[in-house]
Amino acid sequence: MARLPRSAHTRHPWRIHELTTDFRVEDVWTFRTPGAGPGDFPAMLAAMRTSGGLARQTRPVRFLFAVRWRLGALLGWDRPAAGVGARVGSLRDRLPGDLREAPRGPDNDAMPLKAVYETATESVRELANATVHTVMHLGWAQGADGDHELRMAVLVKPNGGFGRLYMALIAPFRHLLVYPALTRQWERAWRDRDHLAARAGRL
Repeated sequence: MARLPRSAHTRHPWRIHELTTDFRVEDVWTFRTPGAGPGDFPAMLAAMRTSGGLARQTRPVRFLFAVRWRLGALLGWDRPAAGVGARVGSLRDRLPGDLREAPRGPDNDAMPLKAVYETATESVRELANATVHTVMHLGWAQGADGDHELRMAVLVKPNGGFGRLYMALIAPFRHLLVYPALTRQWERAWRDRDHLAARAGRL
């Protein structure tokens, strides 16, 4: 994994740009997928989905998320009235016709980020609470070495001054713990994709 400049996201012709003119790009990261070609994005997404999610993360990362959800429950940050469709509208309401008809990708209760749309090169999910409306954009692009690579951009629209303070406070935890842990999990998922696919087929 390597951190990329925001321009690595903003200058690429992703469809997400049509929907997020009122969001700011918070983070852009790239993940190594050696040997990947232009058509391998679905295989990467499938490997990520069968790699175990948060349950397979390190104890420090699981602890951080447990603390965050506990605080959210105590302070009401994650109540339905603060979420997508209540405090803010879903990005799905902004989709042009072709993306509205495209597959969204699977959702499950263990994944708080909910699918917006999915194409051959992009997967977009969103989450809103009392602090922020955030979008996770996964894109598939050619890297400097010629192979294709996974890129993740986090776009945010903080909820006022409190939301901006919240994003500033959690930045060190994202950069030092959460993103490195994601790197290990997602890059391992790519390396082990055939094994993961076989295991998923047996379930």
